[in-house]
Amino acid sequence: QSQLEESGGGLVQPGGSLRLSCGTSGFSLDAFAIGWFRQSPGKGREGISCISYQGDGRNYADSVKGRFTISRDNAKNTVYLQMNSLKPEDTAIYSCAANWSPVPGICALDKGRYAVWGQGTQVTVSS
Repeated sequence: QSQLEESGGGLVQPGGSLRLSCGTSGFSLDAFAIGWFRQSPGKGREGISCISYQGDGRNYADSVKGRFTISRDNAKNTVYLQMNSLKPEDTAIYSCAANWSPVPGICALDKGRYAVWGQGTQVTVSS
């Protein structure tokens, strides 16, 4: 069965940067909006960013706006999350998810819209 795969997590100091990648060999992502979510013991699962299927629409949670940037390269079947100015409170397991959504310029941060998920990658921000 197809699933998404995340990579790029790790340990980084406060103020540092990481770039996460999301992709799959199981199906093409070009008709799917893609969301990035994170979960931690104290907060549960939170939608932090999403991108429309053509890449012309983006949304960000207030907690990451101005620090994180989502992008996609459909030719590579990959979605990226560039994370800058990382804070300890960004520590979480980060997952990507796909929603069939051939609607230009539209994506949503609510997790209920996403049917296919990755297993997650750990991001730890600590000195």
